[in-house]
Amino acid sequence: METIRLTRLSHGGGCGCKIAPAVLADMLKSMPQMQAFPDLLVGTETADDAAVYRLNDEQALVATTDFFMPIVDDPFDFGRIAATNAISDIYAMGGTPIMALAIVGMPVNTLPMEAIQQILAGGASVCAAAGIPVAGGHSIDSPEPIYGLVALGLVHPDQVKRNSQAQAGDVLVLGKPLGIGILGSAMKQGALDADGYRQLIDTTTQLNRIGSELAGLDGVHALTDVTGFGLLGHLLELCRGAGLGATLSASQLPVLPAAIALAQQGIGPGAIGRNLASFGADVQFAEQVPDWQRRIMADAQTSGGLLAAVAPECVEDVLARFHAQGFAAARVVGRMQAGAPVIAVTE
Repeated sequence: METIRLTRLSHGGGCGCKIAPAVLADMLKSMPQMQAFPDLLVGTETADDAAVYRLNDEQALVATTDFFMPIVDDPFDFGRIAATNAISDIYAMGGTPIMALAIVGMPVNTLPMEAIQQILAGGASVCAAAGIPVAGGHSIDSPEPIYGLVALGLVHPDQVKRNSQAQAGDVLVLGKPLGIGILGSAMKQGALDADGYRQLIDTTTQLNRIGSELAGLDGVHALTDVTGFGLLGHLLELCRGAGLGATLSASQLPVLPAAIALAQQGIGPGAIGRNLASFGADVQFAEQVPDWQRRIMADAQTSGGLLAAVAPECVEDVLARFHAQGFAAARVVGRMQAGAPVIAVTE
């Protein structure tokens, strides 16, 4: 197959392609109020990870879609990352995936057919690992490569994990290390070594299947996954949904080892600046928190980890479950608290 750098064919990559939070909020202001549907358990109200529709007393359908442009050059790895990221939204609602549909936009006159086939094969391999079929999809000829999935899942209506039900005193557990967007930017600049690339791929292709297990735990009050708005942006969604504040400890955050020096050099996607500008006064950093750590907290994660708000008495059990499923970096990173929906970041 002809060697081609996928990231050279697109203006952005991964979840760093997402529209900035402030701009997206402005775009959605004019959306008409949705008619009440009593069986729609989760809609657009709190910017949750997926829609949830009750089918009966025992089952609710979880539906989501996610797609983006390449974050890596290898076609198979790009397909794997995009599929893992899309399915994560099902797990973030506490659901179990059942089926996927492919979303495919490819520059068919620029990108070799074998590369397109490898992208699709990478996505299919992740779906197979999740135990679901790619049952169809839709494709277009587009100027930039785009790939993702519509993902469907099931969850018991009483076990849906919304991003809006955190409680004051809950402990925040983060399942994967941060720094994915920084590694992706370094790769695009030719500044990422083989070990850094391995860290990037290992993290972004790890399915967040632990979410299905957390659904059965009453002590897990809220759940989301950390993607394009960074840890700060997605934690703010938890805060706003619950009407609570939060505290994060910068020194406790898990970070991919290869990302630390790169962040200190100022390497990272443009989404970092857009995210920080969108958060404004809703994030208050202690003076001792250095700029590079602030950037990591705003770094656009692609296929990032689950963020859980957990009752204090259940934290050890939840951490043990994360670790048992291979999330070695999972740790406590902060706490929810009464007050305005603001994040205080301590040293």
